[in-house]
Amino acid sequence: MRAREIAVVLASGGMDSCVTAAMASRRYALALLHVNYGQRTQRRELQAFRKIADFYEVPGDLRLVLNVEHFRLIGGSSLTDRRMAVPKADLGRRGVPSTYVPFRNANILAMAISWAEVIGAKRVFIGAMEEDCSGYPDCRESFFKDFNRAVARGTRPGSGIRVEIPIIHMTKADIIRWGMKHAVPFHLTWSCYTSNGLKACGVCDSCALRRRGFRQAGFEDPVRYDHR
Repeated sequence: MRAREIAVVLASGGMDSCVTAAMASRRYALALLHVNYGQRTQRRELQAFRKIADFYEVPGDLRLVLNVEHFRLIGGSSLTDRRMAVPKADLGRRGVPSTYVPFRNANILAMAISWAEVIGAKRVFIGAMEEDCSGYPDCRESFFKDFNRAVARGTRPGSGIRVEIPIIHMTKADIIRWGMKHAVPFHLTWSCYTSNGLKACGVCDSCALRRRGFRQAGFEDPVRYDHR
């Protein structure tokens, strides 16, 4: 028997999900879920996920890597469709960018809820941020409130499963400050939308948000970039 309750954490390998995992670990035993869905940086994100799982000493039976291909087959996102170019960073952009993967969070959360039911976890954590979400509609607090209503109706009676969004109202600078205070391994995380190499591109939206966050928080980003 485990000493603490288990919480499933969606772990992409990025710094938002890493901080979310660190927050969850203060109360729960971590069960980390990673999804390979045909994204451009799938190999590099999986490497980051494994290193983060090692850092937090997550046992093998509480690490789950799922391989799905429907996002790639459906297309419609520059992260999964190689015919579409990943746009250069524009942090003042309005509207939904091409990097949005249609209804991704709902799909991945559904997988996490299924696993939570099986392993007896009552909480599923996701590192969604409303302010720095690049305009993604499935990163809004209202989406998660509605999703939790569906979870309550769609899981077995008494499951008690609920999605938690602890960083939803934080900025990148906020999570970096919290992470530095609590020894989060930012050096193991990967945020870039395009690069699978040793250096991040430095020019996609995700890199730009990360770099601005470190600058505003007053810390040096441990990740190296092709473009400074």
